[in-house]
Amino acid sequence: MANIPRPPVDEAQIRACSPESAPRGASWTGAWVLVATILASSMAFIDGTITNVALPVLQEDLGASAAEALWVVEAYALFLAALILVGGSLGDHLGRRRVFLFGVVVFTVASVGCGLAQNPEGLIVARAVSGIGGALMVPGSLAIVGNYFSEEERGRAIGTWSGFSGITTALGPVVGGFLIENVSWRAAFFLNVPIALIVVLVALRYVPESFDPDARRLDLPGAALATLGLGGVVFALIEAPVRGLSDGLVVVSGLVGVVSLAGFVFVEGRSAEPMMPLSLFRSRLFGGANLLTFLLYAGLGGALYFLPFNLIQVHGYSATAAGSAFLPFVVLTFLLSRWAGGLVPRIGPRPPLVVGPCVAALGFVLFALPGTGGSYWGTFFPAIVVLGLGMSLVIAPLTTTALGAVDDAQAGLASGVNNAVSRIGGLLAVPVMGAVVLAAFSFGLEARLADLDLPPDAEERILADRNSLAGLTVPDGLSGEQAADVEGAVGESFVGGFRLVMLLAAGLALASALAAATILPSSRKGSPPGPSP
Repeated sequence: MANIPRPPVDEAQIRACSPESAPRGASWTGAWVLVATILASSMAFIDGTITNVALPVLQEDLGASAAEALWVVEAYALFLAALILVGGSLGDHLGRRRVFLFGVVVFTVASVGCGLAQNPEGLIVARAVSGIGGALMVPGSLAIVGNYFSEEERGRAIGTWSGFSGITTALGPVVGGFLIENVSWRAAFFLNVPIALIVVLVALRYVPESFDPDARRLDLPGAALATLGLGGVVFALIEAPVRGLSDGLVVVSGLVGVVSLAGFVFVEGRSAEPMMPLSLFRSRLFGGANLLTFLLYAGLGGALYFLPFNLIQVHGYSATAAGSAFLPFVVLTFLLSRWAGGLVPRIGPRPPLVVGPCVAALGFVLFALPGTGGSYWGTFFPAIVVLGLGMSLVIAPLTTTALGAVDDAQAGLASGVNNAVSRIGGLLAVPVMGAVVLAAFSFGLEARLADLDLPPDAEERILADRNSLAGLTVPDGLSGEQAADVEGAVGESFVGGFRLVMLLAAGLALASALAAATILPSSRKGSPPGPSP
């Protein structure tokens, strides 16, 4: 979730864990366990949203191109999506607390590296290491909660974990935006340091170590092929618009990625204990739920990546205002998701999972309407509210459907797979939509500059910097009126690309609704059971 809200099955992953039968110590120890796991989970949730808000600012400060800004997000998302299933398995084998703490430390050291980065390349490398730390920290946090609390205590523990995680997720972008605006974008990454220090101290003192003697074998070949495959494909998607489709590096990386993903499917199909068992997808219901997840979260992740650029670079929002703009979405999904989950036992999964994506598609369309002006309340607020309402209808029913499609013994694995699918959707959608934005921006900018009476050398310099998108620097030597015209042309050209992205996201949301309508059961009779309270 580098740039998407919490994946749909985090709470379900907690429920799928088997609680330890060993003594847990004093009754109040559980509160400290929740403190450590909530803060650690929140670090990962907050990091993605803060990074998105920081991108327009750090792009200007570091002189990063649009492709390099994409890599800042994609480097993190790549390793998190590819390794998150292995991260959970490592905790079962080596100790959940040990792997969890190692992930926290790696994540924090990488965050410091992000804050100290002096160029885009250094920031991208640090973000990749952050993704590795997140892949160890996030599943470890969920497993510790599920492992520590008994069946009787688990409902209250999950409610506490979910509630406080929702609050920190909502406040994170606002606090991050404030730091970006009033201190530096670097301070947003340093924010993880004091949080991590608390997590480490509390976990060392209060979180017991635990193992799973019946843990599945580590699937290192699968993890390596997944990382290489996704990495190759993402590299080709990001670099093709800049280098060209015929560039040797783009062609080779794309081929390596596709061959590695094919190898991943081959290995998973023949492994005794694969990290992503293909047998799960023999269930029409499970396959349909994951197809819906992939399409909807691809649209959501791709669209939300470009929103802060539009708000900050085109509409002139401050970092704090941009961080606060998406707050209604977080509040709505937090308040309404549990209610929506209660619909499945009464009416079945199909109605909410058809209506929800359709409402979300309307929200994406509303994002495409604003131009380069207007107040927040009349432009982006309605779109964010409608999108939040749509996603509220989806999150809990999707969790119930995905887990209800498999046996109880496979619930933890199924929830991890669905989590990974949601992240992979965003991972692949962002560079595809980035190519769409760059093509539309370039076409629109050339057309608009042709209508302006600019010196040829100035026009040439502007077009040479088109890969910066809305962060393009207006060249010196132009009159005030000419500079304003260029800024207007840049803003309008970016909005043209932004609109295409939102319409593409709407199309993906409608495709997910179609998948739900054709694959999922139509009534309560065929619906899967919900997770136990």
